[in-house]
Amino acid sequence: MRNKDLAWWQTGVIYQIYPRSFQDSNGDGIGDLPGITARLDHLVDLGVDAIWISPIYPSPMADFGYDVSDYCSVDPRFGTLAEFDELVAGAHTRGLRIILDFVPNHSSDQHAWFVDSRSGRRSPKRDWYVWRDPKPDGSPPTNWLSEFGGQAWTFDEGTGQYYYHAYLKEQPDLNWRNPDLQGAMLEALRFWLERDVDGFRVDAIHHLFEDELLRDNPPNLEWRAGMSPARAVIRTYTMDRPEVHDAIAAMRRVADAYRDRVMIGEAYLPLDRLMAYYGQNLSGFHLPFNFHLLSTPWNPEAIASLVREYEAALPPGGWPNWVLGNHDCSRLVSRLGADQARIAAMLLLTLRGTPTIYQGEEIGMTDVVIPSHRVQDPWERNVPGLGLGRDPVRTPLPWSAGENGGFTDGEPWLPIESDLPDLNVATQLQDPTSLLSFYRALLRLRRAELALSAGEVAIVAASDAALAYERSHNGRRLLVTLNFRNEATTIQVGRPNRILLSSDPKRSGMPLQDPSLELHRNEGVVIELA
Repeated sequence: MRNKDLAWWQTGVIYQIYPRSFQDSNGDGIGDLPGITARLDHLVDLGVDAIWISPIYPSPMADFGYDVSDYCSVDPRFGTLAEFDELVAGAHTRGLRIILDFVPNHSSDQHAWFVDSRSGRRSPKRDWYVWRDPKPDGSPPTNWLSEFGGQAWTFDEGTGQYYYHAYLKEQPDLNWRNPDLQGAMLEALRFWLERDVDGFRVDAIHHLFEDELLRDNPPNLEWRAGMSPARAVIRTYTMDRPEVHDAIAAMRRVADAYRDRVMIGEAYLPLDRLMAYYGQNLSGFHLPFNFHLLSTPWNPEAIASLVREYEAALPPGGWPNWVLGNHDCSRLVSRLGADQARIAAMLLLTLRGTPTIYQGEEIGMTDVVIPSHRVQDPWERNVPGLGLGRDPVRTPLPWSAGENGGFTDGEPWLPIESDLPDLNVATQLQDPTSLLSFYRALLRLRRAELALSAGEVAIVAASDAALAYERSHNGRRLLVTLNFRNEATTIQVGRPNRILLSSDPKRSGMPLQDPSLELHRNEGVVIELA
């Protein structure tokens, strides 16, 4: 396989921007599009290839942009369509791609479509949403539960029916069985593709259809107090329904009418079910997000098993991808510890497939404690005390030392981590031993070595201490070795030439001859083999 045989999204690295927290340009404490444009050079210097931007559409912000009130515009908090066009042009000039978040499962209850749908049972758009009659006793049609807590049905007094919402009551589910609704949503994709967007990350795709027969979800016998209330039932009839794949294929056909576009799907599913999201003959998503590193035990043997299982499950021609963080889960350093941040980065960026980095991981951001009076996340507000809130992982990115970290001249919408003086971009740029410097070196190596971006992968060894795997391409062989322990360990490396990169800067470039190598504690090494 040659580099020119692969699409940009196969050899590239994706960087997720949570726009509220990336860079504020006007002092209102909320990040915006001009702020992203102003920081594009940071992303170029970091070495990523594409930016995935979480929702920027007009929204009442009940769920911070995932409740869309207009699919074909920009929320004034973030800027204007003209400023979006400037961002796209600035990114493309620098060789960066732009991926937008697309939210097809639900809209805002303030979207004009839902206002019309709610106006009466005879509304032309009534069937654009999921309306059902109450049970004879007036109760909701099913036992379906909202992901954010409580019933997934809300009664509308004006029309005497319930509407379904997999998330907040302010996020009514769209009815993709209605051809007019489906056509309107596909037209929204075309609107942005015409503005030169390079692809979409499609939100909550596994929720797109529900059971037409309105069957109750079975109880989850493993559910216990303290778990998410939504897990009290097994979501058999509200998630991963077979009809979803026709809708995905329809989205893919729209994207394929434009050149070099990518479709990425968010679906938290077991591997065997996730593979179906590639579609028949790869007619579905180019990249159904693989979140399994987030839940796999952080040890070499478990990760080796995951890599083997995932690679074996891929359909012929299906391209892998890997994720270690996003705006919905605890930050990497908070989960794994600061000592493991570098080998986590090396794992993410040297496995076969397309990696996605969440903003701030490159400087080692941690979950930030949010005082109760500053909680923003509706999930935390709905079910307080369970630790489900996502605010701690969505705090603003500190660009420099000092008050508000160079993010804003005003009051930031969420607190900024201020107790760690080195936790900012400017300070780490000046330190060749910093985590940011390591990310930059790692991404440079990935770009220079086709074996890392396009080569085959083979697990070489996995013990309770270390993981080793080989990446190879056209005779070029690299060995990646990762020490998961806080103590040194020795591994066999075959016939090495030299260390190309180590998480210990003093070892990068060091020649090797011995078939064994002592890995320092928490060290990751990429070795050039003879």
